[in-house]
Amino acid sequence: MLLDAAREAAAEAVGCRVDELGFTPSGTAAVHAGVAGALAGRRRVGRHLIVSAVEHSSVLHSAEAQEKEGGSVTRVSVDRTGRVDPAGFASGLRSDTALACLQSANHEVGTVQPVTEVAEVCRAAGVPLLVDAAQSLAWGPVEGEWSVLAGSAHKWGGPAGVGLLVVRKGVRFAAQGPTDERGYGFENLPAIVAAAASLRAVRAEAAQEAVRLRELTERIRVRVPQLVPDVEVVGDPERRLPGIVTFSCLYVDGETLLHELDREGFSVSSGSSCTSSTLTPSHVLKAMGVLSEGNVRISLPRGATAEDVERFLAVLPGAVSGVRENLGAPTPVAVMKEDELVVDALGKRCPIPVIELAKVIGDVTVGGLIRVLSDDEAARLDIPAWCEMREQEYVGEEPAEKGTAYLIRRLR
Repeated sequence: MLLDAAREAAAEAVGCRVDELGFTPSGTAAVHAGVAGALAGRRRVGRHLIVSAVEHSSVLHSAEAQEKEGGSVTRVSVDRTGRVDPAGFASGLRSDTALACLQSANHEVGTVQPVTEVAEVCRAAGVPLLVDAAQSLAWGPVEGEWSVLAGSAHKWGGPAGVGLLVVRKGVRFAAQGPTDERGYGFENLPAIVAAAASLRAVRAEAAQEAVRLRELTERIRVRVPQLVPDVEVVGDPERRLPGIVTFSCLYVDGETLLHELDREGFSVSSGSSCTSSTLTPSHVLKAMGVLSEGNVRISLPRGATAEDVERFLAVLPGAVSGVRENLGAPTPVAVMKEDELVVDALGKRCPIPVIELAKVIGDVTVGGLIRVLSDDEAARLDIPAWCEMREQEYVGEEPAEKGTAYLIRRLR
């Protein structure tokens, strides 16, 4: 009875039939089961999968598994705000496309995706659309004619260890694992009940809380560039989740900045490659073509106050300034080569190559070239992003004896 009541409450919040919804041990498990089942159900159609380039890693890992098993994957690009173009998504659909995947909103930058429009082009092509709705279910049901939907309870404030998977009636779906909650072992009934209850509770105040949090994140989006020089606020400025705001600071080590803010009582995250959990830049920031170093992602919790935001804004400039001062010590090794300046940043990791570029840009005449030598993968993203922010021309890259040579032309 309790499980049935929880399923009914969750289905009402999602906007689906009760018999279309099942619970899983996590949101990741829901995504994996959804992708595998939808692909298996349409195996006769083909083995082509289409996803956006900014999907959550659970979707991208499923795509990699599909490729390893002999299938093919198309990754649809996004613009600088992190949003897919429905027309671009449509152009990636093929006669052998078995499934399309698109998140409802991005987990790193908060950009809301055009799910309704993409669902329409998928429906016209006869391709089911799986929506990863983990980030948006707290704020409302996902609009559009989607076919499969996955969610995660801890994203809306529920307990960890509960996900949900919705498969619309009529969708060709062949479950590749458990077909109900018992298939994963004895269901965690208390957690499932709590997940459904928490979803209903947050939805009851979602509209009012969304307005309040949006005002606070807008304050951060506007004030940070005013308080801190050389900052890029990323993500769609309008079509975005209420509580997420992300920005990147030039000449800043992301992990060091996180530690500085943590000491001041602020827990934030980062997509920078300098963070200890990864050696490569965030795939989301990379797909957007924006600066990854010195990246800060703020997710305001329900109940966050204007006083909390003001205190963060008071602390941030000093934290960034301190990190920049510590990183400004290295002197770039530069030599003249005919009409260009060569900066040797080999062996130096983020954001040193960009700092050294910034130090010498004024040493060449307008129209002159700078060649930055770097073996840090993050430079491939951050040097073009720096050029965009500083209105300099990024000419391109070419192989070097060691690492890669990045060419920049001074425009002003």
